[in-house]
Amino acid sequence: MEKQQETIRQEEQATKGTEKIGSVERMRELTALLDEAARAYYQEARELMSNLEYDRLYDELLNLERETGITLAGSPTVKVGYEVLSELPKERHESPMLSLDKTKEVSDLKEWVGDHKTLLSWKLDGLTIVLTYENGALVKAVTRGNGEVGEVITSNARVFKNVPLTIPFQGFLVLRGEAVITYADFEKINAGIEDVDARYKNPRNLCSGSVRQLSNEITARRNVRFYAFSLVRAQGVDFGNSRERQFLWLKDQGFDVVEYRVVTEENLEEAVEAFAKAIEKNPVPSDGLVALYDDMEYGRSLGTTAKFPRDSMAFKWADELRKTRLVDIEWSPSRTGLINPVAIFEPVELEGTTVSRASLHNISIMRGLELGLGDTVQVYKANMIIPQIAENLTRSGVRDIPKVCPTCGGATEIRQANDVESLYCTNPECQAKRIKSFTLFVSRDALNIEGLSEATLEKFIARGFIHTFVDLFALSRYREEIVSMEGFGEKSYVNLMESVERARNTSLPRVIYGLGIPNVGLSNAKLICRQLDYEAEKLLKASREELSAIDGVGPVIADSFVQYFEEPKKREQFFRLLEELHLQEEPGSGQEQTLAGKTFVITGGVNHFANRNELKAFIESRGGKVTGSVTSKTDYLINNDVTSGSGKNKKARELGIPILSEEEFLAL
Repeated sequence: MEKQQETIRQEEQATKGTEKIGSVERMRELTALLDEAARAYYQEARELMSNLEYDRLYDELLNLERETGITLAGSPTVKVGYEVLSELPKERHESPMLSLDKTKEVSDLKEWVGDHKTLLSWKLDGLTIVLTYENGALVKAVTRGNGEVGEVITSNARVFKNVPLTIPFQGFLVLRGEAVITYADFEKINAGIEDVDARYKNPRNLCSGSVRQLSNEITARRNVRFYAFSLVRAQGVDFGNSRERQFLWLKDQGFDVVEYRVVTEENLEEAVEAFAKAIEKNPVPSDGLVALYDDMEYGRSLGTTAKFPRDSMAFKWADELRKTRLVDIEWSPSRTGLINPVAIFEPVELEGTTVSRASLHNISIMRGLELGLGDTVQVYKANMIIPQIAENLTRSGVRDIPKVCPTCGGATEIRQANDVESLYCTNPECQAKRIKSFTLFVSRDALNIEGLSEATLEKFIARGFIHTFVDLFALSRYREEIVSMEGFGEKSYVNLMESVERARNTSLPRVIYGLGIPNVGLSNAKLICRQLDYEAEKLLKASREELSAIDGVGPVIADSFVQYFEEPKKREQFFRLLEELHLQEEPGSGQEQTLAGKTFVITGGVNHFANRNELKAFIESRGGKVTGSVTSKTDYLINNDVTSGSGKNKKARELGIPILSEEEFLAL
């Protein structure tokens, strides 16, 4: 009788769980529909649905959130404020996050699984994140880091595409998962980056940078997704000794869980083959599979080695290797002067596609492979996607490294940094450098001159219209020639001139970024300009030591910056360029730095300022720093509810950090 009742109870729970998962899927649909409708209405002046229909869908979503207790990130019913940090705080994990032992042989994996019920899932290729929930709300997110210490990225996790901000479970919950960016979003983001050299190499690199941004507004634009793969702790919940029940429970709480199959040695090979066939259509990057024993007690009883837990095993795809012959090495210059070697080989079929090229990255890799023309090489696709040379079977040796640049004919030189040798063009007037430098200069984050594609810039440079950045503001001298060019006309010319005129109104950080100084991105340019009061003269006089001392800059960027402006010609061109521009006054420029050296954390609502971002800008304009978490380095916590029992207030009291209301802050 008791067994029957338990069976009935489990069936009822499964039914309720299925219903809730269906509700969450409907919530995702509604969030996407409402988001698209709002974007069309407010940003594009289009209507995708009537106000009545929008309100009906909004109310349906709100009711589902109330019923399930789940609020998904991106829901129009809640707005997560954007936050900018000056640094990511570090935090030690409760227990070390170990790597997984691995095999490439199905037979080894089959032996390891045996007759144990095992969950076989994708091994996602992104960034591992630990999420913590208290009282049904997301309170903390930390990266894996080195396995012992990670970086706190809570504000960024709040804008992940699919992370629940609130869940029904009110106890203490800790789970792990992988933050990833889909191939489709990766391609879309790269397509929007005009400077080819600045494009991301793969989705994992893009994801890593996106998750660790200091501004979660940037993270939000990257469409980062989170897939849970391990439940660490759920206070008071009985999972019946089953990892699968943990996965199903996490789904019930609104989480996306990594796709998995239940296997034993009987059906393991079939499951591995199914995953292998699915990898080409899998929208999310993966570099293998993970096998995890379902029996939690058995898994725990196995313990760990110094490096690996014994309850799980990674399976890496056995790479499909093909022999072919190296027929050429193509040398591709970039705007920094770096000339990248690319291997060209006789076409071969790999993982269902024909490939004939593979990047070699630098001369050190070529030397390691002893790679020469005519050699017989083995090629494969890393993670079944990116062509690579695995081995050189004949090793004739590296020769014929170009003495001159393939684009301009200028002299090349081999430079070594961190034991890596790379080839550079030394000609400052190299056509490839110039085209790519101008491409960066006119890009969206720099001067934002629309209508100047790389192909158009190449034509203008070839015809002698532009030699320096200043020449872009004198293109009207060539009106007749431009109008008569193929692909141009009067309307295109007028649009280009209007864009050039708009570009005159810009900011000093955008100009500095647009110059293409090695290692200096837009965020670094902003830090440097702010520290030096947005004064061009101060920028040019700044020493390496002064720049290195700026939080977030460091010696590498400082050295690149000083080296660039040490050249008299570049200094002269910089000042000539400034004469063509109208630099907007930056917020806080000229302000007395009364808060210099002080670090603040802001929490709760504000009254005297429009929002927390405005208060943040106010502090920074006076030399202060604003971070997202209370640490021993915090000087003040600003919270109008001084007596509240919030987590930040508690932390501040523990550390003896003053908690100020806005009135008390302004009195400073």
